[in-house]
Amino acid sequence: MTSTDRPSERAIAAAEAHSAHNYHPLPVVVASAEGAWMTDVAGRRYLDLLAGYSALNFGHRNRRLIDAAKAQLERVTLTSRAFHHDRFAAFCAELAALCGMETVLPMNTGAEAIETAIKTARKWGYRVKGVPDGRARIIVADNNFHGRTTTIISFSTDPEARADHGPYTPGFDIVPYGDLAAMEAALDAGAGETVAVLLEPIQGEAGVLVPPPGYLAGVRELTRVRGVLFIADEIQSGLGRTGKTFACEDEGVVPDVYVLGKALGGGVVPVSAVVSSAEVLGVHRPGEHGSTFGGNPLACAVALEVIAMLRTGEFQGRAAELGEHLHRELARMARGGAVEEVRGRGLWAGVDIEPSRGTGRQISERLMDRGVLVKDTHGSTIRIAPPLVIGKEDLDWGLDQLRAVLAE
Repeated sequence: MTSTDRPSERAIAAAEAHSAHNYHPLPVVVASAEGAWMTDVAGRRYLDLLAGYSALNFGHRNRRLIDAAKAQLERVTLTSRAFHHDRFAAFCAELAALCGMETVLPMNTGAEAIETAIKTARKWGYRVKGVPDGRARIIVADNNFHGRTTTIISFSTDPEARADHGPYTPGFDIVPYGDLAAMEAALDAGAGETVAVLLEPIQGEAGVLVPPPGYLAGVRELTRVRGVLFIADEIQSGLGRTGKTFACEDEGVVPDVYVLGKALGGGVVPVSAVVSSAEVLGVHRPGEHGSTFGGNPLACAVALEVIAMLRTGEFQGRAAELGEHLHRELARMARGGAVEEVRGRGLWAGVDIEPSRGTGRQISERLMDRGVLVKDTHGSTIRIAPPLVIGKEDLDWGLDQLRAVLAE
């Protein structure tokens, strides 16, 4: 670090002294941000090519979202669900309409929403499908990332997520991601006890893994025929990231349940939701499940503006158009030998770096030195997921920095 980095060094040292070390962030300390750019405590600007793992699809401090939040802050921010408030009905109705569904159960974080979907599927299995009590099973895919609660890590195949957290929650069957035959076999083996299949349409944390063509449609048909719920975790892949409102749309698939989060709060407040039919979410009764902050007025106000922005199709269109450009440029890098493989869709890419060029962490640090922020995963893979508001010129500049790093 140069002398201009001393404010960052001091801030990082202070944080290290008083925070649990459950993250290993890049050594940059952000003080402000706007659009696709962030500025650190020393005044240096960085191009954000991560967008908070899709939480910032609409960019930092998006004016429409900030104005909606400010207006609501002056009125009421929290009532708890002990009372009604005047933003709740519109939020539920408009989110349900965006999803083509009927009913919304709001929460806060993505992990909370996944837990809610699991509880919903089990309850539906017992009350509607007639599964014997305590026997409900849910099929998931290997390399999944649905959160870090005790139940969710129980069906993770990532040793770092699972280690030292047992005993683990039973009731989950793990099959290879993208393997339709394995999915069919698991469904048949589960017979009348399987209540749901829970999948990410594109696996983000695993390195932006895209399943083979026809996989999602095949899962949809298998679950439909067997009377099993198809739960799509669109927390990272949804709300414009892939060029569609939902990644499932690329195969014309409508799941039984959407799980949403991240971008639903616009990078302003945590907002998540489970969205489904009245039959599925109707299994919940008062007092059986809830959250003090779930569906609070501030969250609803921001999410309503997010929904309004998505209804225009502008952001989906930008992700599709710029995504084609992104993947075309990354494919050129792959032909040059410094990149082994590129995966993804829309403004979302997993880039496997040729190992001799460095680990994903090392590439991320070298990009940071050039004013570009990405994040590594699983060894030599970096993820690129800029805010959907990024300009083409800025995106090209960021890609130029990647080329330069790979040429070093």
